[in-house]
Amino acid sequence: MTRSKLSSGNDSGLDVPVIAIDGPGGSGKGTISIRLAKHLGWNFLDSGALYRLTALAVLKNQISLDNEAALGKTAAGLDIRFESTGSGVVARLDGEDVGDCLRLEKTGIIASRIAAIPVVRLALTGRQRHFRQAPGLVADGRDMGTVIFPDAILKIFLTASDECRARRRHKQLKEKGESVNLSRLFREIKARDSRDQSRDISPLRPAEDAVIIDSTDLNLEEVFSKIVKLV
Repeated sequence: MTRSKLSSGNDSGLDVPVIAIDGPGGSGKGTISIRLAKHLGWNFLDSGALYRLTALAVLKNQISLDNEAALGKTAAGLDIRFESTGSGVVARLDGEDVGDCLRLEKTGIIASRIAAIPVVRLALTGRQRHFRQAPGLVADGRDMGTVIFPDAILKIFLTASDECRARRRHKQLKEKGESVNLSRLFREIKARDSRDQSRDISPLRPAEDAVIIDSTDLNLEEVFSKIVKLV
């Protein structure tokens, strides 16, 4: 289902269909996107994972977030792999399985901050487009339908209330054994939304031709059913 981002890819494969699913954190777009890709037998791109992997590399190498040149160089030179397994997808940074670190809150916070830096976004744009390979691609992110794949055959903007997204994320972290305060998590989600929506480059917003789905009062099956009908 997934391919290494270091594979040759097909930047010019405009005949390969893309379904773009964008939205803020906690809206459920990751779970839905993976399921849809499996349903269609298409490739899958978790663009947020690329920014989180960059964040991990930044933390590992103790790079200052003020050093934009070093951040851009780090993003451009990442040694990363995505490997499909029977239980999901394994993300590797410098050959090491970093799945447990990838979804930590501190990783997400750094990823959100560096995502606003133009040189970082530029370095990762081409890499994301390399995932456009036959028979098709389901792309999950925040600017998939507006910037990375503006010609996607279907654009979904999946959202939910701030409170709902905070509760979902809190439940997810608790299930992983992490101790997190719901009120603090709510504030962090609000802060990240503000950063994503107000950044100068590729801000979080629905594409003009996107179908907006609010999942606040919908369960996973209901959201998936709506999207399959659109497909």
